Amino acid sequence: MNTASSTAPLLELRGISKQFPGVKALDDVSFAVYPGEVHMLVGENGAGKSSLMKVLCGAYTADEGQFFYKGEKVVIGSPADARAFGIAVIFQEFSLVPYLSIAQNIFLGREFPGRFPGTIDHTKMHREAKKILALLGLDIPTRTLVHDLGVAQQQMVEIAKALSQNARILVMDEPTAALSDRETERLFAMIRQLQSDGVAIVYISHRMAEVFAMGDRITVLRDGKKVGSLLPGEATPDELVRLMVGRSVDRSYARNFCKTAGELLLEVKGLRSAMGVNGVDLTVRSGEIVGLSGLVGAGRTEVARAIFGADRVTGGEVLLYSKPHQGGPDKAVAAGMALIPESRKAEGLALIRSVCDNLVLPGLPLAFPNRIYKATKARQIANALIERLRISTPSALRPVRLLSGGNQQKVVIGKWLGSESRLFIIDEPTRGIDVGAKAEIFALIDQLVQQGAGVLMISSELSEIVQVCDRTYVMRDGRIAGHLSREQLSEENILKLGVQHE
Repeated sequence: MNTASSTAPLLELRGISKQFPGVKALDDVSFAVYPGEVHMLVGENGAGKSSLMKVLCGAYTADEGQFFYKGEKVVIGSPADARAFGIAVIFQEFSLVPYLSIAQNIFLGREFPGRFPGTIDHTKMHREAKKILALLGLDIPTRTLVHDLGVAQQQMVEIAKALSQNARILVMDEPTAALSDRETERLFAMIRQLQSDGVAIVYISHRMAEVFAMGDRITVLRDGKKVGSLLPGEATPDELVRLMVGRSVDRSYARNFCKTAGELLLEVKGLRSAMGVNGVDLTVRSGEIVGLSGLVGAGRTEVARAIFGADRVTGGEVLLYSKPHQGGPDKAVAAGMALIPESRKAEGLALIRSVCDNLVLPGLPLAFPNRIYKATKARQIANALIERLRISTPSALRPVRLLSGGNQQKVVIGKWLGSESRLFIIDEPTRGIDVGAKAEIFALIDQLVQQGAGVLMISSELSEIVQVCDRTYVMRDGRIAGHLSREQLSEENILKLGVQHE
């Protein structure tokens, strides 16, 4: 680890302010990064972290403030300006082109020229892309379309894209949110290598273990203001959380586990799908939270999508309330099933619509049984959910695309609360969610099961599965590798089942 005191800042932002209609996203924030350090940037959703990084990379223009590069005053008014100073950013929301290949995405705008003017050396592009992927331990054909990749694999492509730019300042916004433990270890090894090469890394994370394990310095934002900058040894995780949220937060997610499960809500027998699900059996009963665990790529999301009717089922059967269930997502919703998908941006939200529109959509038939829509009533429903979930937005009418990633996730969950869903399939419920909101989300999920709902929960964070679930199924290679009761549930046992090979 490098100490900030030994050198001058590589890049320094002084007195940065940024205002949006109805919101002051940044208020007189100063921030510096040094060569070879990992500078952790933490705060609640909506605290201003992503806004600050967008100013740093030229995506936003600051209303006030100055930039200094190696002590010299400079202007960063566009992404091109930022690239000229060696700044590369891995955003929480991906910036990949779905119907281009992995190699084309990595080198988009920086293609290798071919032998003739106006042509591209595709052979060299794929060769170089393969080298970068190998550094990340990713063995995927570089001609694969990004559209055909899972969220975790897309995250690794985003990281590869940033690494290909030979950045001197690398910004990572929640880079491990969709990664398994094994992929996270590879990423951390890569970060340490970049550190030794003098690269400055700004790392945004809600995971306390990462903050203290990887950080050389920690800067805390709250409500658009810088409220502290400290060394990892100067605070405990609980003290850091209090600084972030302005209050004490219980991070243990304690709940009263289900002693006696109720009615059988979901039974899956020998389920097969066109996306690689291969003979899955599982059940979910009223009053319980059932985990679906395993390494990224094991088939967890594919099971959720097949049950919900989003992917074609090729074999087996799904029983809902002990009755055969078939059909697409519309039939699933009508039957009382809800899916909170892994990718909120692509599958969970209507990004051009307002927060209000997104929150009331699934519950429209219940809220307006006579089919006459009343905007005033819709806003009342939305405002109640906004308050209940502590969604940070100046208005229910704000376009949902303008919210932070974590607040968007709250909207994805909140929109199902106005429907009469009894079975909730929740895929990565806390992806991009801050520590305070995590406790609230899990309290909300516990509330749902206490009221008689059943939950099937997918999470890459093993600690969440262990702390929250009544029992869990562990997947490997598209199949159920094992089932763990509450008494057997531990991170060690999940990993044993998830990585064991016959």
